[in-house]
Amino acid sequence: MVKKSRRRRKHIPHRTCVGCREVFPKRALIRIVNGPDGVQVDLTGKAHGRGAYLHDQQTCWLRGIKGALDHALRTNLSDQEKAALMTFVENHLPDESIAVEGAEGCSG
Repeated sequence: MVKKSRRRRKHIPHRTCVGCREVFPKRALIRIVNGPDGVQVDLTGKAHGRGAYLHDQQTCWLRGIKGALDHALRTNLSDQEKAALMTFVENHLPDESIAVEGAEGCSG
């Protein structure tokens, strides 16, 4: 009798967005790290320090900056760190209000 070979499914790590508390694959989220250089965005996902994850929606980032990141990273964000995170949001994340208006225009 011949055994059928079973192919193992590759393990995909999941993480929780601290802004909306939804679980996503790790690669779909952006890591924020509290490391030796302070709190910063870690696009590689490999920087040393305590990490927290947010996905690419401005509402989640705003919730995170207001307090969820403080708790997840076990620190108090300084005004300078909050400003740096807000700069990242403004430069790298799509504006949700534009996306919503564009979607409404296409439906009709």
